[in-house]
Amino acid sequence: MIELDNVTVRLGERTVLDGVDLTVRRGETMVILGASGSGKSTILRVIIGLVRPDAGRVLIDGEDVTGYTEKAWNEVRRRMGMVFQYSALFDSMTVGDNVAFGLRRRGLPEEQVRTEVAAALTRVGLDGWQAAMPANLSGGMKKRVSLARALATHPEIVLYDEPTAGLDPIRSATVDRLVMETQRTLQTTAVVVTHELVSARKIADRMAFLHEGRFLEIAPTERFLQSREPLVQQFLRGEETLAETRVTEDDRR
Repeated sequence: MIELDNVTVRLGERTVLDGVDLTVRRGETMVILGASGSGKSTILRVIIGLVRPDAGRVLIDGEDVTGYTEKAWNEVRRRMGMVFQYSALFDSMTVGDNVAFGLRRRGLPEEQVRTEVAAALTRVGLDGWQAAMPANLSGGMKKRVSLARALATHPEIVLYDEPTAGLDPIRSATVDRLVMETQRTLQTTAVVVTHELVSARKIADRMAFLHEGRFLEIAPTERFLQSREPLVQQFLRGEETLAETRVTEDDRR
């Protein structure tokens, strides 16, 4: 469904992605792990056409889209939904208008827009919240609205940028469940960028570890967790320790 072939991205003197190869199969959830600054979010931006590679190719469903014009890329993006790290809701719009944004850009009749918005909000457990303003929502609710907006257009591909960042374990578990349900019921192909190992183990079909712009390991979840790559094991041990610390702190509160 998605293929990055020897993709290189440079920002000034810095090489953010260094000859990256990645294949994401139709219907699977690929989780990309790595430390901050490793290039994870850049991968998503390359897939959705917001960052153009300096070298290499991007293929969507077997079609090379690397050199597409912005107009052609917009057609490709109609097949995608994106859940941003900080939700990226429009503060001046209601929840309903946020979810309807992509639908209205496609020129759908207003009655159909309202139907799709209601269905998307119901899917994420926010039935009847159309009139609420983002300022009155919790962090977890904002994430769910962002997911509803991404799903409202029935995308084939959903990209998630740190979907559980900043959430407590209970709200993180809710988002994880929604990601899994979306992949199962809507048959979407998902790419999830995160540094949260607890979430990654729940939702991933395969995991990839990005370090300084290169993938050191790509494997099915259970095999990935047994990786002999030293930097992968260092990351896994560090995240497990951090997760235990978070649980202990939550218990004290």
